[in-house]
Amino acid sequence: MAKKTTALQKRTASRNWIAYLCEALVTSGVMPTWEAATYLTENLFGEKPNPRLLSPSQAHEMTAQFLRRLYEPIAEAAMRDSHLPASEKLHVFTDISLTGNSAVLVVHLSQADHTQHLLLLDPAKAWDLVFIDAESFNSWAEARYRSIYHALQTARLNVSNDVLETAV
Repeated sequence: MAKKTTALQKRTASRNWIAYLCEALVTSGVMPTWEAATYLTENLFGEKPNPRLLSPSQAHEMTAQFLRRLYEPIAEAAMRDSHLPASEKLHVFTDISLTGNSAVLVVHLSQADHTQHLLLLDPAKAWDLVFIDAESFNSWAEARYRSIYHALQTARLNVSNDVLETAV
């Protein structure tokens, strides 16, 4: 009985990342609500490979845009939840490959000590980022969120330790 309760708590503790990404697309002014919902539905669910990302025209740009639209809101959520000062910044970089794994890098730029911390290096075949249902996508997104969040906590502890060592 306890295992079922724990599993249920873990499932309900996860965000609805599809709604979160949709809201991020709308509030950033990228697209209206109906278009954001359609964009995410068409690109996240269906058959592999995603034919929209393999079109002969602008495949590189479409893939980079798609990956940024997935990873940036997740990284922003982790940054906000880590309660770091507003002066701290995160950047999402992509290195696109149309034949293999693309790389998504999330980097924390510390304003306190002017250092950079690699928080996430995620290999991704964008055209294979297609999920069978919303729960599988939410699990995928939650794993990236937790990875970035924990890396931010580690970076924050390292900065605090460096500041303490300098002060002593």
